[in-house]
Amino acid sequence: MVGKQEPSLLAGGKFYGIGVGPGDPELLTLKAYRTLERVEVLCVPKSSTDKESLALAVVSKVLPREFVQLELHFPMSRDHSVLQRSWAEAGEKVAGEVMAGRQVAFLTIGDPMLYSTYGYVLRYLKKNYPSLETETIPGVVAFSACAAYQQVPLVEGEESLAVVPAVYGVEKLRDILLCFDSVVLMKVNRCFPLVFALLRELGLEKRAVYVSRCGYPDQYITGDLESLLDRDLDYMSMIIVRKAGES
Repeated sequence: MVGKQEPSLLAGGKFYGIGVGPGDPELLTLKAYRTLERVEVLCVPKSSTDKESLALAVVSKVLPREFVQLELHFPMSRDHSVLQRSWAEAGEKVAGEVMAGRQVAFLTIGDPMLYSTYGYVLRYLKKNYPSLETETIPGVVAFSACAAYQQVPLVEGEESLAVVPAVYGVEKLRDILLCFDSVVLMKVNRCFPLVFALLRELGLEKRAVYVSRCGYPDQYITGDLESLLDRDLDYMSMIIVRKAGES
């Protein structure tokens, strides 16, 4: 919004990005909890009006208080112009609340700086409202929690780690799987058969573990990836491939 005069900011207004962890309410950090105690407005990002906010569900289990909810709609689209409009609309809504002197928090599952829409909204605000006060509070990332639940290190010593969306493309994934000692494949639900075929081709299917809904009561972990081929997989699914260590 180049050339737009920035409105005055009332005292007390601030925008937070808060990571609430992978799903287990006990993994909410103390800093996140203390910040949420004083926040007035919660941004609730949704891709459609009929989906529950997973991040809000985590917070409600440990902090059963009333918040003003500000719904921000982000379409599931690959059209960059559509996405940019949604980020701008969200940024304007947030800016309005903060400039009115309110404490506003954008909740994210996992960490706000890892594959989160929060980053796009933050960038918009920094560009168009540079005097707006902002703070980002990190959260426990899902793949770190998954490794902890399995009690298997992600990497050790001189080993290397890659974290990529599984939709990256099979040929690019092939190079990554060959080059890195451990690979975290995010968002595998829609391309699982292709990913499994690649892992089998590279002889890595027995080195891979599938995890869905990490940290939730219905968390599911299996090393038998072939058994998942005919199943509908949850959106919150990942595969961790670790080439080193014990078989």
